[in-house]
Amino acid sequence: MASTSIAAEPQPAGLRERKKQRTRDALVDAAHRLFLRQGYGKTTVDEIAASVEVSQRTFFRYFANKEEVALAVLADAEETFLTLLRARPAEENPLQAMRGAVRQVWQNLDEGRVAERGSVEGALELFELIESTPTLLAAHLRHSLQQEIEVARILAEREGLDPALDLRPRLLAAVLGSVVRLSHLSYAAEPDRHGHCMDGMLALIERHFDQLGPALAGSWR
Repeated sequence: MASTSIAAEPQPAGLRERKKQRTRDALVDAAHRLFLRQGYGKTTVDEIAASVEVSQRTFFRYFANKEEVALAVLADAEETFLTLLRARPAEENPLQAMRGAVRQVWQNLDEGRVAERGSVEGALELFELIESTPTLLAAHLRHSLQQEIEVARILAEREGLDPALDLRPRLLAAVLGSVVRLSHLSYAAEPDRHGHCMDGMLALIERHFDQLGPALAGSWR
């Protein structure tokens, strides 16, 4: 007698990818809510998975550990920045290209186009969590060094330089990380003074970029 069971039809690749992305975004969002409510150290992988109603095994399909899920939104934003930097107009000088790409990233965050938790408010909450958690800060700084190398490589390619011989791309890439971090610290110290999150952060970033020239080459008196 022939079997009457019908095999489930395989889902189209696009649908599978969207479902995977939704699960990943849900894990990131749940992790951030738990980290902010009860602290990074007190939150377990099991709690994160349970809040999304998935298994621990499913969690580890997306993230290697708790540290990786905590930094996921910033990692996504950094990848977006690299993509935007590569696409900046060729006639822009390196500093102009970096400024333009940074501005686009924050605008994307403001429009919720960088992951589920990828809002300006979410990014600022993450920065504060990272700064107050030594384990995350160390991991973030390690990751930032890797991004710095990639930024330098992109800038060198745009300018036709060899980054092993010309120090300017690596120097400018290092300055970028400092500008973003100092802008966040300035915003976090006086959030009410700077107004709307996205506008306030962009104004601070632009101000720090404007001060680069005088700080590096001009008189301070």
